Amino acid sequence: MRPVPFQGVRMNAYGSQAMSAPLLRVLMRKPGNSLREANADDWHYGPGFDAHKAIDQHAGFVALVEKSGAEILWLEDDGDGLADAMFTHDPSLMTDHGAVLLRMGKPLRSAEPDLHEKAYASVGIPVLGRIEAPGTVEGGDCVWVDQHTLAVGRGVRTNQAGIEQLADILKPIGVTVHGFDLPLWQGADACLHLMSVISPLADKLALVHAPLMPAAFYMMLKERDYTLIHAPEQEFAASNGLNLNVLPVAHGHVIMVDGFPVTREVMEAHGCTVETFEADALCIACEGGPTCLTRPMLRR
Repeated sequence: MRPVPFQGVRMNAYGSQAMSAPLLRVLMRKPGNSLREANADDWHYGPGFDAHKAIDQHAGFVALVEKSGAEILWLEDDGDGLADAMFTHDPSLMTDHGAVLLRMGKPLRSAEPDLHEKAYASVGIPVLGRIEAPGTVEGGDCVWVDQHTLAVGRGVRTNQAGIEQLADILKPIGVTVHGFDLPLWQGADACLHLMSVISPLADKLALVHAPLMPAAFYMMLKERDYTLIHAPEQEFAASNGLNLNVLPVAHGHVIMVDGFPVTREVMEAHGCTVETFEADALCIACEGGPTCLTRPMLRR
């Protein structure tokens, strides 16, 4: 793995305790041989999985991220067999004080946090701590409610031991962690993260699928004056939840999977600028959207 040096941003620039502030720096991985050689059944990829098409669609997504002005630190797919490592959101969490290396709930992904550790070391980003067995936490279960409050989904991919460890790591930097139970939904082999049911779009504005949201989390957001846009249930079902997975590159400026016009319209009706990319083979089939494909390293 040879991370590509940045041009124009100092090497150790980092910090992110927000979900929709302008995205300035991001960790990504271009899918390659590991995805081409992946067994769809092993990785729980759907019937629309086509590795070559997915790689082409990833390039279209990268173009939109680059267009936003965000600088990308690349992890290389050197044929390590880690097909899901393109979903860089999950193996680590970034804070204003450094990164936390997580521990994956999906066993096939257990080696991915080491890739992130090497990448952070290469650009001078400190590591605050690491989730250890028996704890598990995946980044898709972590949502910054505000700069000092992190919501974490407790479910198939993230357990109570992991949440407790994460709370201990973040307490010294003034962050309170709240755990919320997730439903099983489509079973233990499928992926339902907390971010499967909420995507922050701007300051105190979020797109949600209320039927699967933890009630206590929903009420917390309402009590904190969030405006919650309800995603169309028909498109949520048709996309396996990926219509809801949108990436903010700035407050109210988001990237989403193409093909879900009603979801786009409800966001635009709330003042959002929405860009789309083709992703049936990449996101729908592989159970990970544009947010999953990025690990924000610097948002300001």
